[in-house]
This record gives sequence, C-alpha cells and structure tokens, in this order.
Amino acid sequence: MAFDSSRAAEYETVIGCDEVGRGSLCGPVVVSAVWFQPSAIPPCLLKELDDSKHLTQRVRTRLAAEIRRVARVAVASSSSVQIDRRGIRTMTLDAMLRAVIHLNIEAPVRIDGLDVPSGIPWPCKAIVRGDSKVPQIAAASIVAKVTRDEMMARLAIRYPGYGWERNVGYGTAEHLAAIEKLGSTVHHRMSFAPMSQRSLCFVDVHPSGES
Repeated sequence: MAFDSSRAAEYETVIGCDEVGRGSLCGPVVVSAVWFQPSAIPPCLLKELDDSKHLTQRVRTRLAAEIRRVARVAVASSSSVQIDRRGIRTMTLDAMLRAVIHLNIEAPVRIDGLDVPSGIPWPCKAIVRGDSKVPQIAAASIVAKVTRDEMMARLAIRYPGYGWERNVGYGTAEHLAAIEKLGSTVHHRMSFAPMSQRSLCFVDVHPSGES
C-alpha cells in the first residue's frame, strides 16, 4: 500500500504525470496525466494506487478502469519514428506537455522523475520516485502502463515472432533473438542498440499478412 486513505485530505489536489516505455527497443513512449481530489475518490482505490511496476497485470487493468471512471485522464504518445528523429528525452517531455495541456485543468503539476517539460502554464515540479509519493502520479503510471501494454499486444498480432505480447518491446533475450532472426520493423527505434549498431544488418519486415 503506497497511500494511506485515512490521510486523503493531506495529499495535494494536483495533476500527476508519468511515462511508460522510455527504455523500450520499439513502440511508442506513452504518457498519462491524471487529476483528482484525493479525498473525493473511493478510499479503497486510493490505498491501492502504487507504482505500476509493483502491480500485477490484472490489478493494473482493473485500477486503470476505476481511475478513468473517477478522475480526469489524458494520454499522449510519441512514436518510434519521432523518437529516432528528436531523441527519447525530447519526445517524452513533448508527450508529457501534450497530455497535461489536453486535460485543460488549471492545477499544479507533478512530474515523475527529474525533468519538467517546458511550456506548461501552471506551476510544475519534478519528483523523484513520485509514484510512491503523489497518488495522481501513481494513477498516471498505471493508466500509461495499461495503455501501452494494450498497444503492444495489438502490434504483436500484426508482427508475430517478437513476443511483444509478453515483453512489450523491451530488450529481453526473446526479443533480441527475434531481432537477430527476423530483422527490425517499422516500430523499432533505429537509434537504439542493437538496431543502431552498424555491424548488425537488419532488414525491415512487414506485418503478417501485408505485402
């Protein structure tokens, strides 16, 4: 339990923002921004909020649906092509800015990590390990994780053999072996190793059933 529901009134009413997929070898980086008043959401939900990595897939999926029901939520993403063109840090911050602006709520913003996007018109602060300190950041991490996992599962159907339904694009042994065998896809980040290593020659492949 990351948050004490008996202390709900002590938590700030802010916009929380977090990303998922920054270190992935393929697919988008996904950002969610979430706003709610901690004392106004169900206490049972507040006490279940946590860093998405600490939760099972089943629990994350259930919580994401509950968060969307009781809170204001926005999601933005940056594609692998955008990441290759402008860099992962730039495109992560860009997605954060878009998600926060899309909420259209004037409130303080709390970002998980070290970086604050430029252009946010409200007071904004980065918080290291924010998903364990700010309930809205924890909620954002859950929504972003569930959203991205679902995106990668859909891509896995179109691009079989990479195991994206399990590794969601991260550099697992299974995924690396598939890249060696099958080559890269249009969804791989060509600026990331091993795709960026000139000694490795990859051939772009088409999704199953496409020519």
